[in-house]
Formats: sequence, structure tokens, C-alpha cells
Amino acid sequence: MAITTAASRLGTEAFSNSSPLELRTRATKEEVEIVISAVYRQILGNDHLMKSERLISAESLLRDGKITVRDFVSQVAKSELYKNKFFYNSFQTRVIELNYKHLLGRAPYDESEVIYHLDLYQEEGYDADIDSYIYSSEYEANFGENIVPYYRGFQTQTGQKTVGFSRMFQLYRGYANSDRAQLKGTSSHLAAELGRNSSSTVVTPSGSGEGFAYVAQQRGVTPNSTFGGAATFGKEGRMFRVEVAKVFGAGYPSTRKVNQAVVIPYEELSSYMQRVQKQGGRIASITPL
Repeated sequence: MAITTAASRLGTEAFSNSSPLELRTRATKEEVEIVISAVYRQILGNDHLMKSERLISAESLLRDGKITVRDFVSQVAKSELYKNKFFYNSFQTRVIELNYKHLLGRAPYDESEVIYHLDLYQEEGYDADIDSYIYSSEYEANFGENIVPYYRGFQTQTGQKTVGFSRMFQLYRGYANSDRAQLKGTSSHLAAELGRNSSSTVVTPSGSGEGFAYVAQQRGVTPNSTFGGAATFGKEGRMFRVEVAKVFGAGYPSTRKVNQAVVIPYEELSSYMQRVQKQGGRIASITPL
């Protein structure tokens, strides 16, 4: 069943009809290899993995049945491979966001979850913090010992907050994207939103056209208005918040920024969209107010 009717546009179509991947008893060699590849893809955020980077010893233990999938996930997350890709060169809040995404398959629900892991890392260290995700009751309930973690944040589930759905799209930018190839880089993607305890507009991910260049505003300010300041309702009485991905400047290279958000009445919506397209921009999202 599709996660949403817009699954293809939102980049979640690959997860709509797929079942959780589990390493079963008496699995074939091919099935074990599929599980190993899936763990790398999930825990490394779909980042490219070279043959020389593979954790040969941990893979052998899993093939021989001496460790579980959960143990293998733990070894990947604690490895120098994972640290080099995400830990050493990222803001700590960004690392926490990625740990939630990679290990629990969702986005952080509120600022208290981030603070908890900041404190745990400072007091007990990196490995203890990783263990707090993998050996938690939440991990146990959803993945157990032998299910490869997957993105739960796209589906409504018992015990999962709905705000996690929109926040997952700030962390997930499409099946062909990786967590080291996003426009916001190593900075936090959710810090401002978590600090305000707000939810974001769902924005289409990479490869889907309009959402590719989306970068949310860094400041929680009132959007600019096309009618010179204070918001007033148009004749139709309907207002829309429009976020724009716009190409600035005609020279090379072009700079693509998305820090323009406007609130406009319904009757001006069509003309504004036409003007954006003529300027080489794209509409990132349209939200009724």
C-alpha cells in the first residue's frame, strides 16, 4: 500500500510496497549478502561505500551466525567508517539527527531528545550514545535482533508522532540522494524547527523537480509580502504561503537559493507563479493559510 498518494512525487515510492528485511534462520548466502548491503545503505545514509571500506571482520561474524543484525548495525555505527563520514566533520546536533534517521528510522520528535543525547555523549562517550539507540526499547519493538532498520518516519504507527512525517523530509532528500550530498551540508537540518517546536512543510526531494533546490530559511521571521507589508486578505479571502527556489544572476555559475517566502492572496497566485518561472525560479511549496 502506498505511503501517500503522492509517493512518486515525494520520493517515497521505493518504500511503499517493500517489507522489512529480516535475516532469517538458515538464510542462503545470497540472502545474507542482501542484508549486509541493506545495513550499509541504511546506516551510511545511502552514501557510496568502497570495497576497501567494508568491515570484513564484522561481515564474517554475521555470515557465520556469530552475531545478529543488531550487533552488525552496532559495529557499523561505532566504526571509524561511520565516524569519518558523519561524526568528525559534522555539527553534533546534525550527528544526532542522522543517528535517529539511520538507527531508529525517524526524525527527532522534540528538542528534549537532542538534549538527552548531547548530555549522554558528554558524560559517557560516543559508544554509549550509539548503544542508547540500538539497545533501546524502541529499537527492540520495531527491529528486534534481525530486522534491518528502515525509514519508519514515512508511515503512521503506534507510538509515533505525526510531526515526524514532515520532519523526515528535511532529512530524507530522495532515494538517489545521500546524507553527505545535501545542500545544508554538515549543519543541523532541524535545530530551528525543534527549538520552536514547530512543524515544517513537506518539500519534494531531489530528483523530483521543484523541491531539489529547497533550503529552508535560517531565521523564523515573518515572510515578505507581495503587497508591501502587513498581511491583508484578498477578495477571495484565501491566503497562501509560497516558498521559492530562485536562480539569481545571469552569469556563470548560477547561484540557487531558497530563502524567499511570500504570503499572497489567491487572486495573485497565478501571476506570481508565472513571474517566478520567467525569472528562472521554481516553486518549492505552496501552503494555504
